[in-house]
Amino acid sequence: MTVAVASDRFLRACRLQPVDRTPVWFMRQAGRSQPEYRALRQRYTLLEICRHPELVAEVTLRPVQQMGVDAAVLFADITLPLEGIGVAFDLEDGRGPRIHHPIRSETEVAALRAFAQTPAVAAVLEGIRLARAASSAPVIGFAGAPFTLASYLVEGAPSREFLLTKALMHQRPEVWRALLDRLAEMTAAYLILQVTAGVDAVQLFDSWVGCLSPTDYAAFAAPYTRAVCERVAHLGIPIIHFGTNTAGLLPLMAGAGGDVIGVDWRIALDDAWSRIGPARGIQGNLDPAVVLADPAVLESCAADVLGRAAGRPGHIFNLGHGVLPDTPQDHLRRLVDFVHAYEVRS
Repeated sequence: MTVAVASDRFLRACRLQPVDRTPVWFMRQAGRSQPEYRALRQRYTLLEICRHPELVAEVTLRPVQQMGVDAAVLFADITLPLEGIGVAFDLEDGRGPRIHHPIRSETEVAALRAFAQTPAVAAVLEGIRLARAASSAPVIGFAGAPFTLASYLVEGAPSREFLLTKALMHQRPEVWRALLDRLAEMTAAYLILQVTAGVDAVQLFDSWVGCLSPTDYAAFAAPYTRAVCERVAHLGIPIIHFGTNTAGLLPLMAGAGGDVIGVDWRIALDDAWSRIGPARGIQGNLDPAVVLADPAVLESCAADVLGRAAGRPGHIFNLGHGVLPDTPQDHLRRLVDFVHAYEVRS
């Protein structure tokens, strides 16, 4: 049996191939929980970091260097490509994106431009090249899925209820479809640029799609995610498809695309995998809050996740969402070591 070395362990798992150890990386491993990043943010905003390729590469690679994770995730923000279609926005610390002019009408959708590279996108692409040149670790690119991006554009800001989004979907479906078509084109083009720059895999974040019923997901979100995945799939790199609060949507998400389906902690990993099906890998799914707990608790909960994976090829250990800001870095390092030391049983 051929087994992975550290530099390809993650990619082999994405392809359901045998590995020597379960690969592990963390969403938001590059960012706000790191003292070095917080120091950097004293000098730069998030968007300013994204405009400096050397800073993008530095922040992207630091978790690999410090924690020994099996992949580096590109440091950027899912809203970054929106500027390339003419959307003006700000990122407010602790609150998220604020869209200057929300999009809720046919006229506003028609005013969106075809996606074009902006200086910030060009800088992130150069950051990818620098990261690849500096490290053998796989680099994961990413983008927001059309539904999640649309929810920001329609609401104008993060939302808990998504009332304006759902109203537009149901009351003006032609406007919704036109908007999602534009966002799917943008997202696919942005991911293709990342692949051309050198990323080894991509993750599609549909962070807020769990607000939808299965019927609404199938009608108003899945076709546009599928369009993105189909355009990127021919490039031959793994696609991870992630969402939160999606236990009831997992079969539909798997049908919409992705080689690996990312799941949160609200469903047991083995149950989630049975819903996704054996043809796809799974990523997850430790509760991020557990990483703040005592080491014995942390290791017990991690062992439960690993035990449910049962050594089947295709499991990538991750949290069920991003690393929380107060997470101790030594807990993350301990968790990486624990996952790597856990005996893979097939």
